[in-house]
Amino acid sequence: MKITLTIFLLVGFKTFCQSQEEEKKFLDDFRGTASVTHNGISLVPSFSLGDPALIFDLKFTAGRLSFEPDMRFALEGKPWSFLFWFRYKAIQKERFSLRVGAHPALNFRTVNIIRDGREEDILESRRYVAAELAPNYKVSDKVGVGMYYLIGHGFDEGVKRTHFLVFNSSFSKLGISKDWHVNLSPQVYYLRMDDLQGYYAVGFISLVKEGFPLSLSAILNKALDTEILPEKHFTWNVSLVYNFPN
Repeated sequence: MKITLTIFLLVGFKTFCQSQEEEKKFLDDFRGTASVTHNGISLVPSFSLGDPALIFDLKFTAGRLSFEPDMRFALEGKPWSFLFWFRYKAIQKERFSLRVGAHPALNFRTVNIIRDGREEDILESRRYVAAELAPNYKVSDKVGVGMYYLIGHGFDEGVKRTHFLVFNSSFSKLGISKDWHVNLSPQVYYLRMDDLQGYYAVGFISLVKEGFPLSLSAILNKALDTEILPEKHFTWNVSLVYNFPN
């Protein structure tokens, strides 16, 4: 059942992408990725689903504006989180760029209730809004440094205020052969959720073949000092990523 549903979702998004080609005249660009992983990891890398996941990232661009839905599912099809990003390239220079953005979001969890004297599992959604600020400086064509700051607010039961501050670097297209290259992004970040806080280090790694739509990526996340519980002190995953259109 899980395999059938996964194939159905992938085929559905393939059809969706083909239809977008016909609408492309209304956009400057459209692209996206579909990823399958053994352990879904959230936007904040210290949190994971703990189970296999299917993740869709889409990007519709018109001028400096973009709409970027981020939809995450457990592999059996149960929704995990939906983020609907609206982003704007406020500054776009040769070396320096600044992006600002905001999103409404839904986070889903399964809760157990008693109905008519019987236990029942239901899917509960919690509502959030967030805003981001992302400056970046290109040291060279392959090296960049930057910062990322996100502030979030929750409307329902759970965390009410989140601060997520990242200092990042990127090393792109590090050649290992004629057609293959590696992208690396080591980062450190600070996370505050209501009155609890933590410090972390994370690395993003991807293996890419030129002109081929599939790639491999991995996330390695380590808590350095944290009060935020419960969570694992080391979280990692490996994902198979399909880029479209190719």
